[in-house]
Amino acid sequence: MSRLIILVPLLFFGSHLKAQDSTAVVPKKIYVTTSIGKEQPPAIDGRLDDPVWNLVEWAGDYIELQPDENTAPTHQTRFKIVYDNKNLYIGVRCYDSEPDKIVKRMSRRDGFEGDFIEFNIDSYHDKRTAFSFTTSVSGVKGDEFVSNNGNNWDESWNPIWYTKTNIDDEGWTAEFKIPLSQLKFGSSENQVWGLQSTRRIFRAEERSVWQRKPIDQPGWVSEFGELHGLKNMEPQKQLEIQPYTVTSGETYEAEDGNPFRDGNESEFTVGLDAKIGVTNDLTMDLTVNPDFGQVEADPSAIALDGFQIFFREQRPFFVENKNIFDFRLSESEAGNTFGFDNLFYSRRIGRSPQGSIDIADNEFIDQPDKTPIIGAAKFSGKTKDGWAIGVLESVTAKRYAAIRNESGEGRREMVEPLTNYFVGRLQKDFNDRNSYIGGIFTATNRDNLTQDLDFLHKSAFTGGLDFKHQWANRDWYVEGNVIFSHVKGSEEAIQNTQESITHLFQRVDADHVALDSERTSLSGTGGNVQIGKVGNGHWKFESGGTWRSPELEINDLGFQRQSDDIRHYTWIGYQTLKPDSTFRRVGINYNHWTAWDFGGNHNYLQFNTNSWQNWKNNWFTNIGFNYAPIEYDNFALRGGPRLRSSPWISFWNSINTDNRKKLRFSAFHRGTKTVDNSLKFYLIEAGFVYQPVNALRISAFPSLSINHNKLQYIDNFDEVNGSARYLNGEVNQRTLSMSLRLNYNISPNLTIQYWGQPFISRGRYSNFKHISNASAKTFEDRFTAYVPEQLSFSEDVFSVDDDLDGDVDFTFDDPDFSFVQFRSNLVVRWEYIPGSEIFLVWSQDVSQSGDPTAGLLPSLGDNIFGQKPQNIFLLKATYRFVL
Repeated sequence: MSRLIILVPLLFFGSHLKAQDSTAVVPKKIYVTTSIGKEQPPAIDGRLDDPVWNLVEWAGDYIELQPDENTAPTHQTRFKIVYDNKNLYIGVRCYDSEPDKIVKRMSRRDGFEGDFIEFNIDSYHDKRTAFSFTTSVSGVKGDEFVSNNGNNWDESWNPIWYTKTNIDDEGWTAEFKIPLSQLKFGSSENQVWGLQSTRRIFRAEERSVWQRKPIDQPGWVSEFGELHGLKNMEPQKQLEIQPYTVTSGETYEAEDGNPFRDGNESEFTVGLDAKIGVTNDLTMDLTVNPDFGQVEADPSAIALDGFQIFFREQRPFFVENKNIFDFRLSESEAGNTFGFDNLFYSRRIGRSPQGSIDIADNEFIDQPDKTPIIGAAKFSGKTKDGWAIGVLESVTAKRYAAIRNESGEGRREMVEPLTNYFVGRLQKDFNDRNSYIGGIFTATNRDNLTQDLDFLHKSAFTGGLDFKHQWANRDWYVEGNVIFSHVKGSEEAIQNTQESITHLFQRVDADHVALDSERTSLSGTGGNVQIGKVGNGHWKFESGGTWRSPELEINDLGFQRQSDDIRHYTWIGYQTLKPDSTFRRVGINYNHWTAWDFGGNHNYLQFNTNSWQNWKNNWFTNIGFNYAPIEYDNFALRGGPRLRSSPWISFWNSINTDNRKKLRFSAFHRGTKTVDNSLKFYLIEAGFVYQPVNALRISAFPSLSINHNKLQYIDNFDEVNGSARYLNGEVNQRTLSMSLRLNYNISPNLTIQYWGQPFISRGRYSNFKHISNASAKTFEDRFTAYVPEQLSFSEDVFSVDDDLDGDVDFTFDDPDFSFVQFRSNLVVRWEYIPGSEIFLVWSQDVSQSGDPTAGLLPSLGDNIFGQKPQNIFLLKATYRFVL
């Protein structure tokens, strides 16, 4: 069966191979620049009237990229490029026969709203990485570091550069001044750089490019034209120092008698960020006592499956150049391969302290909610020879909880040890940049673990090798990786790891793993290999396999949801290449996945088909369907037997109206249902974005999810009348939230942003039962339901008379819950000179336990309105010295 699953899609793909379109070789354009010598450099005012622009010729003849690739654009574009020993200068003329219709929408940096012009510069000329500089007609900057041949665009890269724009009767113009210190290049006498330019005409949602890029040609940077005429350029070593000061105040609801919660706190801190160009290719980033107070709070979320929730990194120091350190275990075009799993998950650094302290009834505790980063250094970059290098070293401080009793006597207990984190990453391009091989190594070392913290690993190491090879003009590829992990600690720490939901070695029916309480280390492996085709025609595909051994453990500095998994996947996709009378573009996909554990159990089989559509009126829609005839869950009973799930079907669908309109709407919904109705899930999110004027944008997106699961895990109880009881119940969960945003641009460099999210999740349990035959085919045969005579309820505790002998056999707390939260951030950001900023931040947080018997909206209102929130006020000022 598994061989058939693999072979059928490949035979289907092969039968269409001869019918695919063939992409003609596109000649490379060349633009020849020159040094301005002793001429006066252009004044950056956006007007193109400086004599220096007469030194070079215009480049033009842009070609449409979308919607109709390889046709003439609505309006043409021309540019000139000159340079001196410190800067690169670009002047652009964007013709437009109707200048009054040019769209001047504004946004924060990297918002890319309205009409814009963009230049991508591959100064390494490695055909994989580039520096992108964009200016909108309203003067808002966008800058990104492009890697992986255009598959990754890092908006966190914020270089110092200058731009101005101007609208006239021929359209609009722009000037760029880009310091050479912000680019990376070699020291050869005559240099060649990759060059591409993209123009967006907003009202037509049209993109045109200087160097033609066929829509079915994979990659982006590899398809650039070339910039010649760069002679005797001296690489510039970057040296920037950015000290900052932060004044913060916090107010909250005071607690009577609690010396740690008197209602307000204040703090003044200083810190330093620095960029040091070790060479022109490689940069050292340093941070001392970093502050991330201006970072938006994480969205609220609740997971009933017991697994950790992935939150994206938002802290600037870790976001910038994150692509170099990225090492995903099994990212795939097919998805459903635990694609978030990564050997480096920077949210581990500075995490909430992991220790907890038991206190007496007459004691109060000041439990810290974060771990300070004493300092961090990051050495990263790419050499002209194709070596990508990344080294990150960070140290987090010891963290103590303060305990004090009613008499004023106090003590301190460590809740997080002094910890050192290290990441080393290396990649090498070869074969004319069509192939690479790389490696990564991470280490976590904790110092002087106390008895209360002995559950943590003393040390943890991971490593991996990855490769990719492309051929046939990058249309085909094969890539993969192999990883290992090794953790060391006390017997308690390693037993905790074996018993965690990621592993569950104590599973009663898993003969291929066994809990060993005397172990002091654990080693595991994982990997992924895939082959695919992404270019030259309508058809694409990818097929591969991934594995995670039962012992694999990377969660000290990485992110991993589960182990003990061997998985095969295949994706086949078809896309249109030309617009027609109905669609701009359409894509249709097929996917399947199948999985086993290392004991040979076939745990999973799922099929999917989906399609996305870009309509002629610029609406976007998609729809997809799944069917899973086989699913067993090794983790659902938290150490109990492998639990069978009933076959299920699911769907998703989204609609997005034209994003060029001032008022635009979008909606997304998805649902899942088992064939026997043992599980029903539905989620809908819909909202709008309204932009009444170019400088103001307002959005609101409410969402509601309904989860009705007749077999929701509650707890396990050992030795109840001679056997274990895996307690489950029927849960009815409702989750309601709404994300609100407001963005206002006073100027391109002065913005106000607001984000707020009310959130409530309520769960009510009923029909309690215990699992009696976990692998039974029929749902009702998998459990034994408790009758009313076996249950009693008092003071929020259920008592169970399992054998009806009149004695209580075990008890469990009422699992009903209602969690209510409101989080918000108001940020005023002023970049008063390029690279230097002032932030004014107001954050609010209200977190409450509501009444599970109350309705969603009344409970939301009762627990947010009228409550005193936790308020944090922060003023941060930075100044970037460029030396």
